[in-house]
Amino acid sequence: MKYVLRRIAMFLVALLAISLIVFLMLRVLPGDIAAVMAGTNSPPERVAQLRAQMGLDKPLPQQYFEWVGGLLHGDFGMTMLTGQPVASVVASRAAITFPLIVLGMLVALLFGIPLGYLAVRTTNRAAKALFQTIAIIGGAIPALWGGLLLILLFARGLGVFEVFPAQGFPSRGWTDPSRALLSLVLPALTVGMIVGATIMRYTRFSLQTIASSGYVEMAMACGMTRRQALWHVGMRLAMPQLVSVIGLTFAEMVTGVMVIENLFALPGIGTGLVSDLGHRDLIAVQSELFMLAAFFLVIGLLVDLTHRALDPRLGEGSNE
Repeated sequence: MKYVLRRIAMFLVALLAISLIVFLMLRVLPGDIAAVMAGTNSPPERVAQLRAQMGLDKPLPQQYFEWVGGLLHGDFGMTMLTGQPVASVVASRAAITFPLIVLGMLVALLFGIPLGYLAVRTTNRAAKALFQTIAIIGGAIPALWGGLLLILLFARGLGVFEVFPAQGFPSRGWTDPSRALLSLVLPALTVGMIVGATIMRYTRFSLQTIASSGYVEMAMACGMTRRQALWHVGMRLAMPQLVSVIGLTFAEMVTGVMVIENLFALPGIGTGLVSDLGHRDLIAVQSELFMLAAFFLVIGLLVDLTHRALDPRLGEGSNE
């Protein structure tokens, strides 16, 4: 319990620090949103009026505490350009981005862990070379190029097989689940195959290290086959390290998803963030960046707690 409470306290402190960093970074960007909204030929009085309406004339500490106070009550503010609640705008975008991240991670796990296990289990040299080639090529393919390749192969109207939609998301959203899911298949495959190659390399390395340390031979001496020893003993011992890799790649998928959303014209957080930055919509941008940073921190917290659950010895010899 002390370990959990300590990690949660560190998470809250990091969250507060991230909110301050995001707020200050956006305030040093060039350009004035009030001047942009008023137009190039607007008089200074009009610009000053808009700044007062948006609260930009207040001292920075007051702006920051009002924003953080709104976050604590679930109020993300109003977008400067459209006047819509930021929470509803971000929620509609997150309903596309986060399912895409989850689907991409499922593809990565289904691709990376079994192939990494088979790469260690097999004794055939040709098969080992094939698995190594898959890992190298998968990790070297840029997300943008991989997405274009999948479009040329499987997209309707453009690809060879014409199975999945090439771009866009259904206007009805998840009320039409079949079309919504189909529109995320190619983006999820693009992200998942690349991340899966990283997980495959770490799985193979971890199992090879454990196999050469004597644990597998000991399990085989107790009556297990090599396949059983690698799966039941090797995978269990490799799981703490794999959890770290999976957690980091899961968080890093956010940046890859932003590129993929623009490629497949998905109206998610990545696409919206680029648009809001271009329009200098500070309230929307800082809320979106804060959510993404909070997502990274939550993943880190879950990885720490999962580590502790898998191996209680972690942290026992230290005062962390």
